[in-house]
Amino acid sequence: MIRDVHIADRPRERLVNQGASALSNQELIAILLRTGSKQESVLHLANRVLTHFEQIQEMKNATIEEMVAIHGIGRAKAVQLLAAVELGRRLSSKQTDTKFTIRSPKDAASYLMADMTSLKQEHFVVLFLNIKNQVMHRQTIFVGSLNASIVHPREIFREAVRRSSASIVCAHNHPSGNPAPSPEDIDVTKRLVEAGSIIGIELLDHVIIGDHQFISLKEKGFM
Repeated sequence: MIRDVHIADRPRERLVNQGASALSNQELIAILLRTGSKQESVLHLANRVLTHFEQIQEMKNATIEEMVAIHGIGRAKAVQLLAAVELGRRLSSKQTDTKFTIRSPKDAASYLMADMTSLKQEHFVVLFLNIKNQVMHRQTIFVGSLNASIVHPREIFREAVRRSSASIVCAHNHPSGNPAPSPEDIDVTKRLVEAGSIIGIELLDHVIIGDHQFISLKEKGFM
């Protein structure tokens, strides 16, 4: 249990004395778990949780069933961990409640990266912007493999018109981690550019997000 760790090294005391940023992932998880078992300390249990997930980002997609399958993690501890993960997700997306301005492809990627980089399926997301390029609304249009017949311009521009958008930015993720555009990605982008030109709502960019990296189809000359 946590008491078998020297008091100067206990995660809670270290957080109080040095701040949360000084703690390792193992120590932060140990604080959430609170106790270990008769067989192992809470720090050992926290380390096994981390070992279960190859990357800590994978905890974002964990289910309660996956958590309780880890030896030593009961339903109560699983709930505590999942609640902390969801709180972190909501804090990271807090920027959606303010007027975030898209000035470059990097801005768009930064706005979406935390939520989209570790998704297991492709998500096609649209940012609806006002005349100052500020994000008024964000919406997931489609989940699944991208193809031109499913991601139809009318679904996107209907919402853009409804929200009086001046322009839009589209984005989707590649679960493989490689953001290189496929022929389908390029085809969808060209169709959206054409539709936006007719309607008068410009597609500013289509950003593809991989494993903590991105590609702008505008910068690559595909639009």
